[in-house]
Amino acid sequence: MSQATAQLPSAPPLVALSEDESLFRDNVRQFAEDSIRPKVREMDEKGVFEHSLIEQFFSLGLMAIEVPEQYGGAGGRFFEAILAVEEVSRVDASAGVIVDVQNTLVNNALMRWTNDDQKKRYLPRMARDTIGAYALSEAGSGSDAFAMQTRAQLKGSEYVLNGRKLWITNGKEAGIFILFATLDPSAGYKGITAFIVEKEFPGFSVGKKEDKLGIRASSTCELILEDCRVPKESVLGETGKGYKIAIETLNEGRIGIGAQMLGLARGAWESAAKYAQERKQFGKSIADFQGIQFQLAQMATEIEAARMMVYNAARMKDAGMNFVKEAAMTKLFTSQVAERVSSLSLEIFGGVGFTKDYPAEKYFRDAKIGKIYEGTSNMQLQTIAKLVLGK
Repeated sequence: MSQATAQLPSAPPLVALSEDESLFRDNVRQFAEDSIRPKVREMDEKGVFEHSLIEQFFSLGLMAIEVPEQYGGAGGRFFEAILAVEEVSRVDASAGVIVDVQNTLVNNALMRWTNDDQKKRYLPRMARDTIGAYALSEAGSGSDAFAMQTRAQLKGSEYVLNGRKLWITNGKEAGIFILFATLDPSAGYKGITAFIVEKEFPGFSVGKKEDKLGIRASSTCELILEDCRVPKESVLGETGKGYKIAIETLNEGRIGIGAQMLGLARGAWESAAKYAQERKQFGKSIADFQGIQFQLAQMATEIEAARMMVYNAARMKDAGMNFVKEAAMTKLFTSQVAERVSSLSLEIFGGVGFTKDYPAEKYFRDAKIGKIYEGTSNMQLQTIAKLVLGK
């Protein structure tokens, strides 16, 4: 296999990039190679994300890609945020999810549901130096997201929140949280309200940081609310409409996870293809054996299909089209591809792939989360079935 055949195309023809998009992608890719890759192994081993990289994310505009320029953001499009997540995740999925949650969940929710005063208060911070987190899950409400027990009670000019949130990405680093609580448990999902909670609010604290299988440098934390006082003006959208904010924001976030899994699969494939051309057995590189060629070809084909799904869903979102089915299909398929590709890539490395001297084992560990967070694969299948079968 020649060096030329070990390179994936930069974009499939049906979703080709414009000149500006290609330049943006290339710049993010170079940054990821130069600044993130040298720190990946150490961050993974320590389970801590390098703060200097976060500062660079902000200085490069990667944390507020869609935020309008009047608030200090880049004024870009959702598709560009997806490109950034893909390219960063190609090097490190932990870095990718930090950029992803900031852009596709938190910033999207703030831009869509805040009033003018809230936009002026929060969007400049998101563009300048503040990481955001999205706090929905609890111990008893995972896939059944609206079985939450975190309670909000209006007392005078404040809401008082009590409860615990679990598995919150960016929990350690975040300064702003989009947090969901119920005003009336008897009302079911109609009692749920979204709040903008600042880390400094009285009664709010960050608890245990999880020790995870993969994306170890990305913090996943418990949030503790003990008579947490939240001003009335920190309600996001309308009271009782938190379920709508949660569902619609997660629909967009699934495309972001698709981009993360796409980038991860690309990174795993590229490392395996390079190694296959370097590794000699029986007097020639293992890439000269048809068995290895076929595996690499199959992986490359699946990655290209995943790329088309991610890019198509992102284009649909930017065009104002209904993309719910496509987002669910994208997350489902890309997480499957990332798991298969990272597994096969590790096998191409053979014994050394099972060690931490090569990146294969980390791609393999990182891939598993794609089928779990922001809606499990079974939940994506349920959504798809409802939309295609009318069930």
